[in-house]
Amino acid sequence: MAKSTFVYVTYIRTTPQKLWSALTDDTEFMKQYWFGTHCESQWTAGSSWKMVHPDGSISDSGEIVEAEPPRLLVIRWQHLNKPELKAEGESRCSIELEPIGPTVKLSITHTIEREPSKLIVAVSGGWPKIISNLKSLLETGSAVLGDPQPPGKQG
Repeated sequence: MAKSTFVYVTYIRTTPQKLWSALTDDTEFMKQYWFGTHCESQWTAGSSWKMVHPDGSISDSGEIVEAEPPRLLVIRWQHLNKPELKAEGESRCSIELEPIGPTVKLSITHTIEREPSKLIVAVSGGWPKIISNLKSLLETGSAVLGDPQPPGKQG
């Protein structure tokens, strides 16, 4: 079966432990870089996972497939809100952290078993904004983007 994949790699001046915490259990920190949204889970293999928006709505949910803190997180991911994305079924998001000197290499691979995929198009626009904010917030103390969709812009 054909599949669609989005890969994003960046290097962040931080420790694997701080990055892991920012990606998982530090909800208030997460809201700062994820435009008010946060994820909830026990962050262990087999536990449920959901993405919660500021109004309490849940846009995505799934299950933690693998969790090896502070190195690897794999999420089975299902979008719930947009019918055309929900119809594509489950995707898989792998988040890998690799310490390299004073930085951590962060690799995100989001894959779905279909070609082409509207979900992969959507996440390919979202992940760079979210991770840019995360990198800036960890390195400088402030996020670079305040709105995922600046007025007059698409993507």
